[in-house]
Amino acid sequence: MPAQGNAASRGYDIIGDIHGCAHTLTRLLDQMGYRKINGVYQHPKRQAIFIGDIIDRGPRIREALHLVRDMVEHGSARIVMGNHEYNALGYCTRARPGSGRKWLREHNARHDRLIRETLEQFDHYPHEWNEFLEWFYTIPLFIEDDGFRVVHACWDGDLIEKFKQSQGGACIDEDFLHASSAIESFAGQVMDTLLRGTDLRLPEGVKITGKDGYVREFFRTKFWADNPQTYADVVFQPDPLPPEVARMKLTDEERKQLISYPAGEPPVFVGHYWMDSSPAPLKANVACIDYSAVKYGRLVAYRMDGERTLSKDKFVWVEVDRPERSDYPASEDSVAR
Repeated sequence: MPAQGNAASRGYDIIGDIHGCAHTLTRLLDQMGYRKINGVYQHPKRQAIFIGDIIDRGPRIREALHLVRDMVEHGSARIVMGNHEYNALGYCTRARPGSGRKWLREHNARHDRLIRETLEQFDHYPHEWNEFLEWFYTIPLFIEDDGFRVVHACWDGDLIEKFKQSQGGACIDEDFLHASSAIESFAGQVMDTLLRGTDLRLPEGVKITGKDGYVREFFRTKFWADNPQTYADVVFQPDPLPPEVARMKLTDEERKQLISYPAGEPPVFVGHYWMDSSPAPLKANVACIDYSAVKYGRLVAYRMDGERTLSKDKFVWVEVDRPERSDYPASEDSVAR
């Protein structure tokens, strides 16, 4: 039996996007007092909660998936779905007849590149990969616990309530996956909002080219902004807006499109956003714990112990050092902090 501890006194360690950095993850778990018991990482009084995006980009995706799934199945961890697990389901699922497409997620150059490391690392383990794809269906989109919430990118209370009523829980099924391939559908809006975040269209004629070379006509927005007035007040993404665009006033129509996360709501944790600053809450009840581990940043956790006001002092992390040479986008040589 896994070590469970007393549920009333249990603490939680919410862990950011892993992206195949399995060795970095084990160092973070070791630092937080987790130990391998019968092959599974466990803590006598705490439970890990993974924010999603276990796969893609990194050097040890298969190992990371095994480590995380073993923890979840033994009760020493929970997990919410990331957009990369969702993308993998779509990429590897054939579209239904009459849909006009071959796969739910198009096999184009950009999508091929995003999943390349994952498929390569499972090349000799196809049955394992198929089992993990089935396991992805068991991963909830969100967690609502006593005193806190977890979702990969955005907590939209209205969408979540409608989803629970339609699905009877927090997980998707194959029918919902197929429905979500139409972005304008309810299923498409749920997956895009909860797993990728909210956005606004850029002004007519304005486009931004990200560091990944992808040209965008939208920019990602905060779901927790209080009384925003300009684009700068709501933008939340690694690629900055042009200064003249950032200064532009939000229109009334744009403000209606934004959602909010009031101060009285329970603390909520997200990943997804590739933070590169010193780990700290975004506001008193909102924290992002994705600090770009696979891009030589930090693998971060927040040690949650029931507080209503989040604290900078509750973040822990390991630094990811850039190697002199590497065939992968992330190092596995991590230094604890």
